Amino acid sequence: MSQSSKSPIQYRAVLSKSMPFESQSHKKNYADEVTSAAAFDDAYAISMHSKQLIEIDNNAKPPFHFQLPDTRLAVKDFFRTREVAEFVSGALAGAMTKAVLAPLETIRTRMVVGVGSKQIAGSFIEVIEQQGWQGLWAGNAINMVRIVPTQAIEFGTFEWVKRTMTAAQERWSKKERSSVHIGPVNLHLSLSWISPVAVGGAAAGVVSTLACHPLEVLKDRLTISPEVYPNLSVAVSTIYRDGGLGAFYAGISPTLVGMLPYSTSYYFMYETVKNAYCLKKKKKSLNRIEMLLVGALSGFTASTISFPLEVARKRLMVGALQGKCPPNMAAAITEVVREEGLKGLYRGWGASCLKVMPSSGITWMFYEAWKDILLVNKNHI
Repeated sequence: MSQSSKSPIQYRAVLSKSMPFESQSHKKNYADEVTSAAAFDDAYAISMHSKQLIEIDNNAKPPFHFQLPDTRLAVKDFFRTREVAEFVSGALAGAMTKAVLAPLETIRTRMVVGVGSKQIAGSFIEVIEQQGWQGLWAGNAINMVRIVPTQAIEFGTFEWVKRTMTAAQERWSKKERSSVHIGPVNLHLSLSWISPVAVGGAAAGVVSTLACHPLEVLKDRLTISPEVYPNLSVAVSTIYRDGGLGAFYAGISPTLVGMLPYSTSYYFMYETVKNAYCLKKKKKSLNRIEMLLVGALSGFTASTISFPLEVARKRLMVGALQGKCPPNMAAAITEVVREEGLKGLYRGWGASCLKVMPSSGITWMFYEAWKDILLVNKNHI
């Protein structure tokens, strides 16, 4: 090994063997060389240690390491839930029904608010003469936009509340019943008297109305006055300019009041008749024709019960278009009775039933069909 290839430690050992100690100068030179070798040795050790540190730092992870969680599985599981399937079934059923029955909705709205002929056939002829066949679908675009979220929220809310109430009643029945003592009177509290179907129907109507009422206002304005509101963007800007955000909730109070008896009786009637019929016939479910008929009957019953409130609601919603808007629901009903008598509260009832009965039947038929596809075939029942 050459001297130049020796390490600082080996070089120092060689020096210690080869250097004699004859004189002071030789000792001084030897000390200087030893000192230089020691310094070189220290520098070499420091450089090697620094290299090791640098290598360790290069292999270390950054101090702030963040990784997003994988949510794909959670999202996939969410869209496979029963609630989402019922939500989608309601949306599809509503859209398909409105596409078929839009002309009847147009005639019904015109007759309820007192526009044009008081006869169903005459109203059809007027619309066709004034606007052509496409006039029967006036406002149908916004109607489709309205009905999809409305029916989705309505059916989804109904099923969820009904299921939740039923589960609560079952849990309550298994526990010791609570009681309230008032003197000698002992009151036992029970949930058995509450109908989950009725509560679910009421909740469905209220929730869907609060969420989608502005779309109902737009639909009625486009249907009644297409010359003032030729399209959706003009209707939105005009209504907002004239009354601000509050104008989109015109008639919300009577709508909620009218929706409660309608929605409650609508769902209650359908579930009650369906269950009674299946029990009598000893079958698990209705066929499509039976769903159509039971749905039509539930719509007829609910519409008949709540129709006077529907007349008042429509008067309040579109009253501004005719230059007169009753201040509240009671005033609207009073105005109708004063002008047309009690029969005025059922003006347009025939057209309403003509629209509501097939609409209800078709909606229930489509809804149950989509539930079969989205739930039964995936074993989510």
